[in-house]
Amino acid sequence: MAKTLTGTVTSDVADKTITIAVTSRETHPIYGKQYTVTRKYAAHDEKNEASKGDLVVISPTRPVSKRKAYKLETILEKSRGSIELKEDEAKA
Repeated sequence: MAKTLTGTVTSDVADKTITIAVTSRETHPIYGKQYTVTRKYAAHDEKNEASKGDLVVISPTRPVSKRKAYKLETILEKSRGSIELKEDEAKA
């Protein structure tokens, strides 16, 4: 099976395209300290079914465009919505 990546959708604005942030832990080759690396991938979403905040699995495919070489496999968990805080109007 091809190498799949699991990450969170950060953008679904473009048509049939989603941007996924994949977070991984890596170890420094000399110092041995672990650190977090976040990489962003563009993936093809044929049916526009993924939305921002969803946990998804993407897999490599032939290049669809200049930046897209992955496709959406499955949606593991749908987003439960986001909380937007209102600006404080009493600052004046």
